Amino acid sequence: MLTKHRGEFLLVLGAFFFSLSGIVVTVVMKHLPALRLAEFRSVSAVTILGTYVLFTRPEIIKVKRSEIPRLALYGVVGFAFVNFGYLFGIQRGVPLGLVLIIEFTASIWIALWIKFIRKGFVSNEMWLAVALSFTGLILVAKVWEGFKFDLIGLLAATLCAFCLAAYFMMSERIGKSREPIATMIFGMGFASIFWLVVLPPWTFPFHVFTVQMDLGGIAKGTMLPGWVLIGAAAIFGTVVPYMLVLSGMKSLSASTSSVIGMLEPVIAGAFAWIWFGQSWDWIQLIGAAIVLVGIYLADRAKTVKPETI
Repeated sequence: MLTKHRGEFLLVLGAFFFSLSGIVVTVVMKHLPALRLAEFRSVSAVTILGTYVLFTRPEIIKVKRSEIPRLALYGVVGFAFVNFGYLFGIQRGVPLGLVLIIEFTASIWIALWIKFIRKGFVSNEMWLAVALSFTGLILVAKVWEGFKFDLIGLLAATLCAFCLAAYFMMSERIGKSREPIATMIFGMGFASIFWLVVLPPWTFPFHVFTVQMDLGGIAKGTMLPGWVLIGAAAIFGTVVPYMLVLSGMKSLSASTSSVIGMLEPVIAGAFAWIWFGQSWDWIQLIGAAIVLVGIYLADRAKTVKPETI
């Protein structure tokens, strides 16, 4: 059984891989639309993991008919929509670090769900956290300048945050009776079905695999074929980090997992700063700091009475 500290380590490692893959994703999306990349990531992940499980332990992916609706919702909301919001936000030009900061307000939405849907207790500290987070987002977006960052991109990132909250809560519940690899296969499997219906595979721009892509940033001028970078986004930006996160969550709550995941925007911001020089002005830096303080307070707050946990 995973210990609490090992679970935390796996989540931190997952955040590292998600953050690092942001550089690859930024490069790939200059040649491949966000929706198509989300589709490829889902299909490739379920193909790789599904093939492995079918030949080794097919019994772990047996499913009852009554479970299908819940697993389908989990895949579409927790995987397809989260990936769409994240990738589309970046494609619209919202800096990677900002997309991730907005995404990880998910811990706040989890607390609000507990308060208004589960009717749990939410402390004054939590409401302060919510106020700080939204104030910080206003500063980061600099709304008084007519949204310096793309409004549609910000809305996509916000959608990602809502869906990520749902992902953590559903993963916590489903993970109690499923192994991490099985949970991911179901999630990515239903996400793939969704994408293949919305975006038929015969319309996929397969020529992108042979396109030479410039790594940009500090490696500007270094060219790699599309299949290398797209494959890296699928394996090291999808399969590896999701497996780490789902494995870590076996010994942690949804709330704790979502807060540890907040390391991702910090790490990704550092990568983007070093690689692409995506720096913010002092107002935006203060706003980002306020958002992170708000989310930290959200985790500290006693959001649920002991008897309702």
